Amino acid sequence: METGGCRMGGAGPGGPAAITLEELDALPEESPDSAYHSHGSSLEEEAAERMDDEEQERLLSYWQSVGRGHQVDVPRDMAEPIQQLTRNNNPQERQSIPFTLIQRKEKLGDLLYEKRQYGKAKWACIKMKEKQYEQSICLGFMKLMRYICEQNSSGLYLGITVPIVTIVHTNEAQSAMTQAVTVAYYLPEVLQDEPPHPFDSDIIIEEWPATIVYSRSFRGITNEDSIMREINLLAAILESPELCLRDTFIIAGYTNPAAANRHNEIWFLQRP
Repeated sequence: METGGCRMGGAGPGGPAAITLEELDALPEESPDSAYHSHGSSLEEEAAERMDDEEQERLLSYWQSVGRGHQVDVPRDMAEPIQQLTRNNNPQERQSIPFTLIQRKEKLGDLLYEKRQYGKAKWACIKMKEKQYEQSICLGFMKLMRYICEQNSSGLYLGITVPIVTIVHTNEAQSAMTQAVTVAYYLPEVLQDEPPHPFDSDIIIEEWPATIVYSRSFRGITNEDSIMREINLLAAILESPELCLRDTFIIAGYTNPAAANRHNEIWFLQRP
């Protein structure tokens, strides 16, 4: 999933100290010049606020347009989280989930897959079960966006980590997906010991055990057809697919669901 955008910044430690009444009385009276500059500043603030509102409306309109294509309603209260994530979506702002590379399998210079080990870690997870996969990931991602964008016990913007992952399930024959999925956000390193509590009771903080995965990259939309195609492709490439779970897989999204050309990975999970 390429994951999407929010912006928020809660007040944290290090904010301005309170001014006492005595200190306030000691302040010099404002001169006409300072009043002029103060008025000018207020005009600048109003202009900045207006531009901020226009940007928020433009981003919300874009997400609503994308949502309609997936039969998903993007409510107006998503405007601020969308704006905040978008502003903080620069590569330098994102934290990649750490892993140890065990093996790279190549053929004629092309990367077929990577074998990686991910450590034990805490994730914010939400279970979804919509009619279509795209609906589930869009709605699940919006809930996680709110959690990331201050709707948590710390009141702070938590920061984006990539990839956002979705656990999917198939039947034993790997011929069809089930509707139930879990969308999950890896908590940044600084929050692993004490994750902020979500305001949304549907979001659960889970600790996942260390896992070995076989990962293959692909681009484009993620739906039932494309996911089943990637599952079958990686199963055919692996030397020993029987070492992995047969009915549980992960779709890792490095771009948000509204992105035009998504960067994704399919992960096979090695049996414990």
